[in-house]
Amino acid sequence: MAAGVGRLGVDGAGEYPQDGAKQVLFNGMDGPLLPKTPDFIKSIPSWRAMDESTLIALEMNGQPLPHWNGAPARLIVPGWTGTYWMKQLVSIEARTTPLGGFWMNPAYRVPLGLFPTVDRFTSQDTATNTPITEMVVNSLITNMQDGDKLRAGQPAEIQGIAWDGGYGIADVSVSTDGGKNWQPAKLGPDLGRYSFRPWSFSFTPAAGAQAVMAKATNRLGASQPAAPLFNGAGYHHNSVQRLELSAA
Repeated sequence: MAAGVGRLGVDGAGEYPQDGAKQVLFNGMDGPLLPKTPDFIKSIPSWRAMDESTLIALEMNGQPLPHWNGAPARLIVPGWTGTYWMKQLVSIEARTTPLGGFWMNPAYRVPLGLFPTVDRFTSQDTATNTPITEMVVNSLITNMQDGDKLRAGQPAEIQGIAWDGGYGIADVSVSTDGGKNWQPAKLGPDLGRYSFRPWSFSFTPAAGAQAVMAKATNRLGASQPAAPLFNGAGYHHNSVQRLELSAA
């Protein structure tokens, strides 16, 4: 995706937020579905707005950004959850005080300390909760589905992808016996800190049930939990995936 500016500008490409700005506010032209629904306005910390990876995209694949992808301009915040990737930008504002409003609090928040995130939005923290920010480490099996049948005694390959908030995937482990034993998968090419990391694992299934699981760990040592970390809205669902297969 091509971008109109290499680093985020405020009120014009290349201009930096005013001194003392703590957050940068973004508003899009889309309106609420219901009259009582608040306008969708979000902010990000000024340090994240000025990060070299944060962009305003004007084009995609050499063409003007399509409507459904956020034309005429879309905010790109690599490594952070999609709630910050504001579409159809119409205004940007530097602020010296934290942004309030429904979409900052109470929406898109999790209990403080529940997830091992590094890039926290500390100026939006409360004593009990914090906004969701960076993506947590996660992985998916992509070439098999729950209930698939394999051929016993015949080599099979499990394929998948892994990702995190930009720290990098260190390894992916696979279990074919429901988590009793784990073996390292083969990692594919590293295409960049914000890219999916492909992986694969070859094994020969014996006859009977096969409970296949995959677990990714990033370079900071954060890994996927065995069970979902409960929060009311279900954010950051990154527990270890399990597929129940069979071989005959």
